Amino acid sequence: MSMKGKRILVTGGAGFLGSHVVKRLKDQGCTDLIIPRSREYDLRDSTVTVSLLKNTKPDIVVHLAASVGGIGANRRNPGTLFYDNAAMGIHLIEAARLAQVEKVIICGTICSYPKFTPVPFKEEALWDGYPEETNAPYGLAKKMLLVQSQAYRQQYGFNSIYLLPVNLYGPRDNFDLESSHVIPALIRKCVEAKEKGEQQLHAWGSGKATREFLYVEDAAEAIVLAAEKYDDGEPVNIGTGHEITIKDLADLIAEKAGFTGEIIWDSSKPDGQPRRCLDVTKSKQLFGFEARTTLEEGLQKTIDWYVKNRRL
Repeated sequence: MSMKGKRILVTGGAGFLGSHVVKRLKDQGCTDLIIPRSREYDLRDSTVTVSLLKNTKPDIVVHLAASVGGIGANRRNPGTLFYDNAAMGIHLIEAARLAQVEKVIICGTICSYPKFTPVPFKEEALWDGYPEETNAPYGLAKKMLLVQSQAYRQQYGFNSIYLLPVNLYGPRDNFDLESSHVIPALIRKCVEAKEKGEQQLHAWGSGKATREFLYVEDAAEAIVLAAEKYDDGEPVNIGTGHEITIKDLADLIAEKAGFTGEIIWDSSKPDGQPRRCLDVTKSKQLFGFEARTTLEEGLQKTIDWYVKNRRL
């Protein structure tokens, strides 16, 4: 399927990942793009969602809208994160079916995997246990969209694909310390500590947990490739296949941001899932995706963007 010439609706298209997907689509010659804003179209309302698709008549829907946050935000707002993400996805997929949309691309989350999934995470392990407790409500809400997609494929022949991106980072990320994920939070802390001449900064957890990170522009490439080339019902991991401890990540960010002080780890705060690293074999085999950006390159680009664009 060529995306060029298609009418494409991108939920969350003005957000972090969505803005990069929209840019990728435009770079490939897609001109008929619909980017609904949440203040105008609340996807948690089924009537509003049905009306949106009925009025805009898209050929393709890329669902990237989500309520997200780091460990702190997940601990404070588990009910909100469950309801918002489940409701938006469920209503959108049903509205797309009613509108006879050709294809829906759903972005799930690595948080859906069981807490102690063997590394590297294979897609077949998705149902082998309960997710890590701090983000289970969010992970399970997004996981239900896979169930819905597969059920609709079985009953209605509905073409909905489901992608599992690893932790994303890059320009235009959320750097609010109350709700951000680990990379933007550490970047902000390191940059501000350097500027203030501070010799210490504090970070959550023990630093021993591992994570895998994917540069947002690479994620956008993967989503567009899957939209063009993948039409099966099985979920597919999107990532790099490389993991790093949070301590090593923090040291790398500090080095690139020019912070030479000490990082104090607060082990009273949760680490989250012990390890995260994906098996990315299927994304390469099924639609030819391989991450291009190394963590070192991506972090430098992200730090440079933050320093240039932050609000002082």
